[in-house]
Amino acid sequence: MPGAWLAVFAVIAMALVKIAFIDGMKPGPVLNGPSAEVAIPVVQATRATVTNSVQVKATVQSDAPVGVRNTAAGTVTHLFLAAGGKVTAGDRLYQVRTEVAAVSAPQDTGSLVTAADQPGGPGARQPLSRTSSAYTYADVLAPASGLLESLTVLLNQQVAVGETAGTVNPGTFTVSGTVNAAQQYRLLAKPSSAEIAVVGGPAPFSCPTVSLKGAASDVSGGAGGASGGVSRSVPYAAAIPGGGGMPEQGGAPTGTISCAVPSGVEVFAGLGATMTVTAGQATDVVTVPLTSVRGSVKDGLVWLAPAGTFPDSATGSQAGEPQERKVQLGLNDGSMVEVVSGLAEGDAVLEFIPGAPAQPQPGQQFAGPGSYPAGG
Repeated sequence: MPGAWLAVFAVIAMALVKIAFIDGMKPGPVLNGPSAEVAIPVVQATRATVTNSVQVKATVQSDAPVGVRNTAAGTVTHLFLAAGGKVTAGDRLYQVRTEVAAVSAPQDTGSLVTAADQPGGPGARQPLSRTSSAYTYADVLAPASGLLESLTVLLNQQVAVGETAGTVNPGTFTVSGTVNAAQQYRLLAKPSSAEIAVVGGPAPFSCPTVSLKGAASDVSGGAGGASGGVSRSVPYAAAIPGGGGMPEQGGAPTGTISCAVPSGVEVFAGLGATMTVTAGQATDVVTVPLTSVRGSVKDGLVWLAPAGTFPDSATGSQAGEPQERKVQLGLNDGSMVEVVSGLAEGDAVLEFIPGAPAQPQPGQQFAGPGSYPAGG
């Protein structure tokens, strides 16, 4: 029995030695800790069709009455029309008589002049003169077609040149809205027409004449250009966050765009509308997202992605760092921009320009401290 207990204790001792000095020296399994890798978003230049369509929130407005102004000074001698009637541009409204310089005509009255110092000697007959008045008559015409709302002149009233004598309500409407600097840059191609959708009104209709007025000049009616043009004196604005990327849609208004409602389309003042203006289309062209470009008009800058980011990329940075490249830009649709030169199809560029603020993703907006309930 004592020998058996010694054998048991020996086995136990050997097991403890093995656990302590043999199994304890073996390396245990490696546990992977939390890690993260930051990847730079990269996109490739692709071919697409870019349609430069700008949508503007607008309102239907009544056109202002047109004033009737005198074109001659004198006395009103005749009224052709009365207030409240319909008129057509060029209709006669009233007539003004103007007196011109008096005309003197000699006349032999047979008077005997006896003064000795008069030409002809004593008792000579001298002709006397007779003064007569001359007048001209001018018709004042309706300046526009519509309803003659008022006509304030009276018969035998003295009027002056340029004096307002009444108003004509044309009875027409205009759809008008405001545009910001980014939208004005997109409309440099001089849009000629627009598609109008009136809220609660008729089916969408085409508006043939578009007028764009900048903050500094009016191109539709001044010396700056013809109707349908666009002001080139657009004030500079940071239309792109951080100097590049997506244009801001809520920028401060820098101009107005308007379009006359065609006759025959029934609308009312105060109705809301959406004006869709198309200013060019580019088919099958090289494009990149606007977020990849610093600038959005004519000249721009992109950053080539490091080589190997896309194995099939035609061009990439060889130094391992993004490289800046100048490009020529064409049309943009608010999200994609045409690259006229400087990039080829398949070239890899950074999706966001260096230093630009991150673009918030849908559903990931942080409202600030206190937005989440306390507790677990």
